[in-house]
Amino acid sequence: MTADATLLQMKYARIISLLAKQANIEEEKAMELFYNSNTYMLMSKGISDFHCLSDTYLVDEILNEGKEK
Repeated sequence: MTADATLLQMKYARIISLLAKQANIEEEKAMELFYNSNTYMLMSKGISDFHCLSDTYLVDEILNEGKEK
């Protein structure tokens, strides 16, 4: 299933904002983390239904990716 491009962009913005808040970093840094994450790659290519998951879950996934690196 593919997500509407506008809705997906809005989800990205929410995830970046929440990531900044949870990681206590500036939104610019959160944006960098998000767009360089495996989670973003999966969402943007429609490889998985990650866009159906909650923003909080996706932020946790991104934070866990950072711990694994």
